[in-house]
Amino acid sequence: MKKLTLILLLLPGLAVVAAAETTKQGVGFVWRGDPAAMEQIIAKDAPIEKIGGGFTFTEGPIWFKEGYLLFSDVVGNVIRKWTPDGKVVEFKRPAGYDGTDAPAGAFIGSNGMTLDKEGNLYICEHGNHRIEKMDKSGKYTVVVDKYEGKRLNSPNDLVFKSDGSLYFTDPPYGLIQQDQDPKKELKFNGIYRLKGGKLTLLNKDMTRPNGLAFSPDEKYLYVSNSDEKKKIWMRFDVKPDGTLGKGQVFYDVTSMTAEGLPDGMKVDTKGNLYCSGPGGVWVFSPEGKHLGTIQPPETPANCAFGEDGKTLFITARTGLYRVKVNIPGIRPE
Repeated sequence: MKKLTLILLLLPGLAVVAAAETTKQGVGFVWRGDPAAMEQIIAKDAPIEKIGGGFTFTEGPIWFKEGYLLFSDVVGNVIRKWTPDGKVVEFKRPAGYDGTDAPAGAFIGSNGMTLDKEGNLYICEHGNHRIEKMDKSGKYTVVVDKYEGKRLNSPNDLVFKSDGSLYFTDPPYGLIQQDQDPKKELKFNGIYRLKGGKLTLLNKDMTRPNGLAFSPDEKYLYVSNSDEKKKIWMRFDVKPDGTLGKGQVFYDVTSMTAEGLPDGMKVDTKGNLYCSGPGGVWVFSPEGKHLGTIQPPETPANCAFGEDGKTLFITARTGLYRVKVNIPGIRPE
């Protein structure tokens, strides 16, 4: 099913540009602002599938080469494991907060997760205000929990650079009153790099730094800002020493009224970005053109590539979804 959303005007001397369209695909839709470009990314017969449901707030998907997906259930304070036979089981509980005094509905659990080159799992723990590592033997150790002696807010998402340095964002979502919480020890919400045991603050100007991803050549770091008043994706130059240059707005959706904020993101091998945002997963070209939006029936918070590298898993509120894509995604190996 197609729904044309833009009238095509044919004028002398102008190239023919296909009209934008919306296609029904499985349980959701795909809006194609640039149909030709989007056809290279996701076929019109690729269904959006719901592969799990009944959760509280899904986040942080990460695929293991052993053949399974982990994802966070943030409010439930649990990490869940999905296997291709359709089963979902608990992997870790508690998974982000070891206390017992959090109010119902608080975002205290784990959030973003990633893997290092050795296959160790790194977990952002909101309520515990830290990043934890699970090695391949199942042993857990704290990676980082303080900056200059002050407790981190609530590490949200993280990504490794090829040199082994770990970049992460630290908004205040794990604090019950967020920026106004009396337990908040840092006056800002930062972007950090951990390298060789040294933690460096790279940026403290974003109000709600959230999802982050490198371009394939690692010349740029993209960071989403999950702020109702400033819904933007930023692009920072990555300097040779790994610090960040001056950022610029990559895309601004502050005027959008659909549910959802700029959140988790991933990048494919061609440099296209897949960014959770208002109404779906926004797909951008490396130049910042909005090519289309993948729209599952629930508002997405994050996504990750898995299986053969051409499956995009989407965590969206109470559900877990997937859709086949044509270009392999960049993922921890």
